[in-house]
Amino acid sequence: MPEVRLVGPNGEQVGIVRIEDALRLAQEADLDLVEVAPQARPPVCKLMDFGKFKYESAQKARESRRNQVLTVIKEQKLRPKIDSHDYETKKRNVVRFLEHGNKVKVTIMFRGREQSRPELGFRLLQRLAEDVEELGFVESSAKQDGRNMIMVLAPHKNLKPKPKATEGADSDELSESSTEEP
Repeated sequence: MPEVRLVGPNGEQVGIVRIEDALRLAQEADLDLVEVAPQARPPVCKLMDFGKFKYESAQKARESRRNQVLTVIKEQKLRPKIDSHDYETKKRNVVRFLEHGNKVKVTIMFRGREQSRPELGFRLLQRLAEDVEELGFVESSAKQDGRNMIMVLAPHKNLKPKPKATEGADSDELSESSTEEP
């Protein structure tokens, strides 16, 4: 006679019973008999409302998907012969991306004879990594990929991402500062 270990609707152990008795108990309680551990000896079955169980597990799955952190990779492109002001602007963009908790893919694009001097691009990437080391670290070191050299920066784990500023808040700050002047 096949037997199962039966668990009640509140999680209490009923014991080892015959399948027919377990089905009868489920029918009397207006519940379903669900096999929760088929590999166990004897198999474990539980008395529960299966529709409610499916709904709750779907809710848990939806909640866990909502709580997942979405990793965004931003890209910043540079040239090996970049002016200092342009470099500062690009660096400011990288800093902003890292502050918001995004990874940054930094690409150095070589053209023409620049391809024969990859060390220029490598030094530029090293300089950028040193300039932003308090906000992020080099996740993937500089690699030559055809006519491009690529490095990936990631924010430090302990760095709290800054919330994206809304345009309304910025305009309020401007109006307050302009009214403070005599």
